[in-house]
Amino acid sequence: VQLQASGGGLVQAGGSLRLSCAAAERTFSNYVMAWFRRAPGKEREFVGAISGSGGSVLYAGSVKGRFTISRDNDKNTMHLLMNSLKPEDTAVYYCAADGTTIYSESYRFWGQGTLVTVSS
Repeated sequence: VQLQASGGGLVQAGGSLRLSCAAAERTFSNYVMAWFRRAPGKEREFVGAISGSGGSVLYAGSVKGRFTISRDNDKNTMHLLMNSLKPEDTAVYYCAADGTTIYSESYRFWGQGTLVTVSS
């Protein structure tokens, strides 16, 4: 499965940004999808995951209430809406497919990453 992440950029603290992850895959709805991020000098961390149907979503505590994950299976696309952004949200964000919720090593497919920079 090829994944293409997009939507990153520079935003001021308190602002919003929407990331997208497009999959070139007809069976997109079969996959659990997730977002991870890697901040400079830090390990990759789980941001959130969404079930194949979109009916179940799990968030990391650090983003819960500020970030929203959704998916459109008709368009083979997943989104990450990020509100109330903080400088500590600065990272390269990656989308991943076909894995088990928070465990990055379980995901089989990865996008190339998109950089989000939040200025203070």
